[in-house]
Amino acid sequence: MSRRDTIADLLLDRLGDHRPGLRSRERTWTWDEVVRDSAARAARLRQLREEDRPFHVGILLDNVPEFVLWLGAAALSGATVVGINPTRRGSYLEAEVRHTDLQLVVTGAAGSELLDGLDIGVPRDRFLLVDSAEPPGPAEPFRDPSVSAATRMLLLFTSGTTGASKAAICSQGRLVGLACQNTAKYHIGRDDVCYCCMPLFHGNALMALWAPALLAGACVALAPKFTASGFLPDVRHYGATYFTYVGKAIGYLLDQPERPDDADNTLTHGFGTEASPEDRAEFQRRFGATLHEGYGSSESAGMINRAPAGPPSALGVPAHAGVRVVDPETRKTCPPAELDEHGRVRNAEEAIGEIVDTEGAAKFEGYYKNPAANAERVRHGWYWTGDLGYLDGEGYLYFAGRSGDWIRVDGENISALLTERVLRRHPDIIAAGVFAVPDPRSGDQVMAALETRARFEDLHLAEFLAAQEDLGPKGVPRYIRVSSQLPTTGSNKLRKKEMQADGWRTTDEVHWWPGRGTPSYARMTEQDKQNLREQFAANGRSRFLP
Repeated sequence: MSRRDTIADLLLDRLGDHRPGLRSRERTWTWDEVVRDSAARAARLRQLREEDRPFHVGILLDNVPEFVLWLGAAALSGATVVGINPTRRGSYLEAEVRHTDLQLVVTGAAGSELLDGLDIGVPRDRFLLVDSAEPPGPAEPFRDPSVSAATRMLLLFTSGTTGASKAAICSQGRLVGLACQNTAKYHIGRDDVCYCCMPLFHGNALMALWAPALLAGACVALAPKFTASGFLPDVRHYGATYFTYVGKAIGYLLDQPERPDDADNTLTHGFGTEASPEDRAEFQRRFGATLHEGYGSSESAGMINRAPAGPPSALGVPAHAGVRVVDPETRKTCPPAELDEHGRVRNAEEAIGEIVDTEGAAKFEGYYKNPAANAERVRHGWYWTGDLGYLDGEGYLYFAGRSGDWIRVDGENISALLTERVLRRHPDIIAAGVFAVPDPRSGDQVMAALETRARFEDLHLAEFLAAQEDLGPKGVPRYIRVSSQLPTTGSNKLRKKEMQADGWRTTDEVHWWPGRGTPSYARMTEQDKQNLREQFAANGRSRFLP
């Protein structure tokens, strides 16, 4: 067995490395210190382990050094880390955490208070409070004999943007493989400073930043939470060269007032998902760093190869012949997309299908205690991503949204993702989520939820949408929700399922367009909402309203 096939091995490789390995605003650790402090915590975990139960340890912390040290402790001792999302609340949080069969919870006073009154299956004397207890004493670093590439390292809750979260399994071996892929793909070297502003309980930070930095011996610099105003000061303070992101965070950064010295920073590149081509280009113009947009999930990776010379809106090219776009019903490969001069898919009904990996079922490690979700992912011996896409005639692969982003309007399938991208071009729109809401007669209508920096009336949205040549008339939103702060997941993604459930019944202001002629929006009144309810009732469709 290779001695570099586990995260524990990568950690032990850093023994004797006296270059900076971990930084916060308060302190810098060398990599050697990171390993030794992780080993001290690993010894504590071994003392507290209950052999008759899964060795699962919950961590409920912001991005603080203790989170990283307990990750290392888990790797050395063979424990599984369950990152607890601090944005969850009440019964949802209770059910999510209880599902993972924790033995211990590592947290602080704030996290302990968040869990007060919840039955998560862990007694209070099994809480390790990092901000009040003395740190563990020194211990010799070693890999527990039970640790192998198959040892479960993480249970990662999926982001829950379009449905209930599931706990995706990630072994130490798979995480090492991802570290190797991402270190090479995103050119992370020993001299890089990797700025971690995305939450460590999510795969984005762990798979694309922490694990590659560990492999390369690069420094990890922490921000407790992402803030748009604190981003550039942190980058300059740490001398950061690389970071990870999600699209909404890039929107917030670009919303900051532009200054002449924005490009006076050390950033060279970043990796993330869901940033539009326009936002990536604007980020490079302002801050001088290249954003590499990728495709992946907590469950799988390695399906797409980057293609820098390809169209800016493409994800890349399939990594191998098993990565295909297929009709979910027939399993037949979809024909190439025919694109018009604006990049719109002329033959969407035929060309857009689900992205699958016919060779990926064996690499999928499953969801913890969720056989129904496992069966949904692996069918007919294939791995089904649940994501929509299409291939153009040159073989470039494009993302067309999640399976729940398909909106049926007047018998025509509409991509919510395309409408979102169009809306994000507006200079006064910070974030946009698009989803289906039921039509009172049949099918769906398009609804958008917007965070804006201007009043709705000042957006002149109808005129803006009419000028977008790549937006078809069926993709124009019928309803527009306007908010100063839309609901998000803990990883800064919009919680679209929640917004879809609210629909036009939200307490935020809603503007609507009855749908005849040129789009023209008016503020939706309580009487308008009542009239709509009556239309649903008259057409026997009240069941579609919560």
